[in-house]
Amino acid sequence: MRTTPSLLAELDALPTRWQVQGTLAAPVTAVTPLLLAVAEGRVGDDNLLILARASAARQGAMTVVARPGAGAYRAELAGPVEPVEIQVDRSRSRVAVRSWYAGVHTTETCPAGTRVVHRVHQVLPGHPGYADGIAEIDLHTRMSRDLRRVLDVIADRLGCPAVPPIRAGPSPWPR
Repeated sequence: MRTTPSLLAELDALPTRWQVQGTLAAPVTAVTPLLLAVAEGRVGDDNLLILARASAARQGAMTVVARPGAGAYRAELAGPVEPVEIQVDRSRSRVAVRSWYAGVHTTETCPAGTRVVHRVHQVLPGHPGYADGIAEIDLHTRMSRDLRRVLDVIADRLGCPAVPPIRAGPSPWPR
């Protein structure tokens, strides 16, 4: 796996392949810090929330390590799977992750409060985690489920309602 401090710049240059979004009835200033909370240590609801429900994180086998570069991290997993590359851009309210897929979560103000958007720009079929991740459930369904879990944690912490994620973009698999 390539590791670069410019993961966000690399993904910005790629088109969005699939997207899901959901809304929280809370100000973006309250939601963004929870979504972008990434620091060295064990992954969980208070650290790298977007991966907290991943199998390795639930088993306590995913740890965040800081890397050189602004907002650059990696999540190390127990076993043969390569580390997950992470980059946080707090000034633009976004966090990027690259494992068997590469995507970006962002927050933005909307009339209902805060819109959280997850865009996938790349899928890496040759990655060791690809088969397990895709075999379980199709990517769009997985994206919606994972975003819902993130929104539920944030909504619980802030005591506000969350609107279920909405899918946007093409079908994830060619017919």
